[in-house]
Amino acid sequence: AVVGMIGIRPTIEAIKAGKDIALANKETLVTAGHIIMPLAKKMGVSILPVDSEHSAIFQSLQGNDHGALHKILLTASGGPFRGKKSEELMEIKVEDALKHPNWSMGRKITIDSSTMVNKGLEVIEANWLFNVDVDQVQVVVQPQSVIHSMVQYVDGSIIAQLGCPDMRLPIQYALYYPERKPMDIARLDFAKLASITFEAPDMVNFKGLALAYKAGRRGGNLPTILNAANEFAVAQFLGRKCAFLDITDMIEKAIQELSEE
Repeated sequence: AVVGMIGIRPTIEAIKAGKDIALANKETLVTAGHIIMPLAKKMGVSILPVDSEHSAIFQSLQGNDHGALHKILLTASGGPFRGKKSEELMEIKVEDALKHPNWSMGRKITIDSSTMVNKGLEVIEANWLFNVDVDQVQVVVQPQSVIHSMVQYVDGSIIAQLGCPDMRLPIQYALYYPERKPMDIARLDFAKLASITFEAPDMVNFKGLALAYKAGRRGGNLPTILNAANEFAVAQFLGRKCAFLDITDMIEKAIQELSEE
């Protein structure tokens, strides 16, 4: 659960020690999936996802042939600024970006969610965890954060994992897998929920997601550059040394400079 790509080190050491990994650190796979996944296979170690979305995908794959997978439907809340345009995002302050509508997360991940970079990192993470192409991962905005993600199979059937937004559920599922243990958390009440809505992600005003797809398609060291630029930019924003929109501008500049080399 260490934040950032520094999580690579303890993950590798734990794998070498033969420990199954409950992984909450997406940057580890984004930047070093080509190292982590083969090493885990070699050591006979399981990588169990703790991200709510990837836990949902993992749960939706249980008992099904992976070869029958058509695509992953990765849900997103849209973050605190869903629906806003670039001109409205120019004056965003740190305090605004740290107010996520549905989840209580650490500062770095909350900022990543507000820029949609977090969802981009999750697309690349899914690529490694579930051995799918980046373009087999479709992001769907589901603002209520009730459907945590879905899997569509080749026959058109879709299996989803639903529940109240509470990180204790995916954490416990990973720690006790394959068992399910009782848990005293809120239960989903469909009568009170009344509706679940969907929309396409805005990759124009929130270009961090589009940049992640670009990096994921290119592969190589581009996802590492994307992540490193984001970690630096988010630290600058949290330190009040740059504007909100500068975060994705810095990432874009880093990717462009690498692509031109």
